[in-house]
Amino acid sequence: MLLNDKHAVIYGAGDIGSAVARAFAREGATVHLAGRNLATLQPLAEEIGASTAEVDVTDPEAVARFTEGLERIDISFNLVGADDVQGTPLVDMRVDDFMQPIIKLARSQFLTATAAARSTIAHGGGGVILFFGGSGDPLRDYSIGGFQIALEAVEGLRKQLASELGKHGIRTVTIRTGGIIDSIPEDFEGRDEIVQGLEAMTLTGRGARLEDLGHVAAFVASDKARTMTAATVNISSGALID
Repeated sequence: MLLNDKHAVIYGAGDIGSAVARAFAREGATVHLAGRNLATLQPLAEEIGASTAEVDVTDPEAVARFTEGLERIDISFNLVGADDVQGTPLVDMRVDDFMQPIIKLARSQFLTATAAARSTIAHGGGGVILFFGGSGDPLRDYSIGGFQIALEAVEGLRKQLASELGKHGIRTVTIRTGGIIDSIPEDFEGRDEIVQGLEAMTLTGRGARLEDLGHVAAFVASDKARTMTAATVNISSGALID
């Protein structure tokens, strides 16, 4: 198994976080789930044998208490939501709505990544900090507010961390997807049109699924990807061309 003897922390237990957690557990990792709502985390924790903790990822003291209480951290992946507002053109958007995802993602990713790095360094270095989203061009004819700008800020953080943490053997990698098809709820208004649009943008006619994300995340987190850092992994089926 790819992740035997690894301790993985996953923040957020939505569809994407759950898919990654299941993949890590299948590959032998000890998984620690963290989020704002224990009731949301518990079913997944029972399914995969993970521990749980209630953590506000925007609170420095809460993140520190949680991470310092773990044996060690080999893998950290923050997949909490951005609380972003979409559908409103920037010229009509309130500044607080615009800034909300930028502040939340930059703050929470900084806190969880640096906490993981401190833990890893204290235990001799190594390990990986994973990010989700990455850089991208604006969507034509659709207003996503501050969301993509927030992702660009996180990419800047990931690159800076890579340059500072490499000497400790700590890697940083972003996974880009172009959209996860089965993370869109079945009852979401306009789902069929959205899925058709996403898959039409690919070069293979098939967009990434949650299972694909889990497989790739497990590989990137493993020692088989030990030379991969300061990098993005593109699983968009060609929708995003590097």
